[in-house]
Formats: sequence, structure tokens, C-alpha cells
Amino acid sequence: MAAPKKKQILMVSSAIYGFEPLLNLIYATLSAPDLNYEVWMSHAGTMPVYPELTALDSCRMAVKKCDLFLGLILPRYGSGVEEEGGESITHEELRWAIHLKKPRWILAHDHVFFARTFLEKLEYGTGKKRSELKLKPSAVFQDLRVIDMFELAIRHDITLYRNRKGNWVQKFGSPDEASLFAVSQFRRYQDAEREIMDFFGDPEDVRKKTNRKGGDA
Repeated sequence: MAAPKKKQILMVSSAIYGFEPLLNLIYATLSAPDLNYEVWMSHAGTMPVYPELTALDSCRMAVKKCDLFLGLILPRYGSGVEEEGGESITHEELRWAIHLKKPRWILAHDHVFFARTFLEKLEYGTGKKRSELKLKPSAVFQDLRVIDMFELAIRHDITLYRNRKGNWVQKFGSPDEASLFAVSQFRRYQDAEREIMDFFGDPEDVRKKTNRKGGDA
């Protein structure tokens, strides 16, 4: 009997407080047996913790070890900001996932979309200009740096739009919309991977064939 296929590690990165029902739904959806993922989420307590590392470095290690990355950009910026102008752990996770070229999917709350568009109309369309504003945190919107996260996710740093890759960001307004996007994308990803494996056969054989000397196209 063939050994069961090893589950791919799917990391879910997000702020937590105030959005627990959303995260509970995302975790339950992606942990379904038919999807066959090992879901790492700090809210669910499934994120690996390395006692010898800081919280930030533990999260960076998780990004490095995961196979797939799902980032949620919420009106809450998240914890871990150690100094004035510093970034949250969630922001750093996204930056690290991009740096490591992890396959990634990003969801952004519609409040983030609205705030970015609204500030652009008021001529505060860059991170530098937004830093001049003083925002009183609220349940509706905590920190303008979530817009910086959004622009990082859409690869706003790359001037030519056609050169941007992995820059799709999906807007959602309700937990059900976020869950629908997540399960649709990751089920589709598994189906595509299965078709590739059926076509090429054993992945170890594929690696040997593509890595042998003189095998480059």
C-alpha cells in the first residue's frame, strides 16, 4: 500500500484581535480533511514555536518552512511593533514571504481598499505622505500602515505593472467571502498539482531528470 501523501504546510498570517470569528472560519475551512493541508495559524495555536528565538524570528522561521502562504490584511495592524515607525510581525511575515518567493495568496478587508482610495483623493497616496497623518486607532481602522502592507502585497514598489508577479489581492467584506476565496484557491492549487504529478510521475524522478548535468533547456 502506498504511503499517504505528506500534507503541505499552509501558513495563515494575520492580525488577530477583533477578527477571531473570521480566523476560526478560515482555519476550519482549510483544515478540512479533503484539502489535506497542515494549517499553521497563531490564533489556532498551530504555529511552531521555537523557545530559543524571539516571536518575530519564530514567525520568520515559519514563513521559511511553510509551502504556501495566505496573508490577511485587516484594519488591525497587529502586534510586535518594537519602536516608533517599526513594522508589525504580520507585516514582516508578508515581506519575508515575498523575499523568499513563497507561493502566496492575499486577502484584504474592504476597509483597507476604501481607506487607500479615500486618502489618495486627499493627496495622501504615498507611505511618506500618510506618515504625516495622526490616526486615532479605532475598531474600524487601527493603523494606516495596513495600507503599506496592501501596497507591498500588490508589489507597488515595482514601477512597471507588467513586471509585477504574485500581486493579486482579493477584497472581502465578510468572513464567508474570505472563506470562499481561500477554499477555492487552495482546492484549485491542489487539483493543478495533482494533474502535474499524474503527468510527470514521481516528483523525485522529475527532480533528478531536471537537475542532471546538461539538462537545462
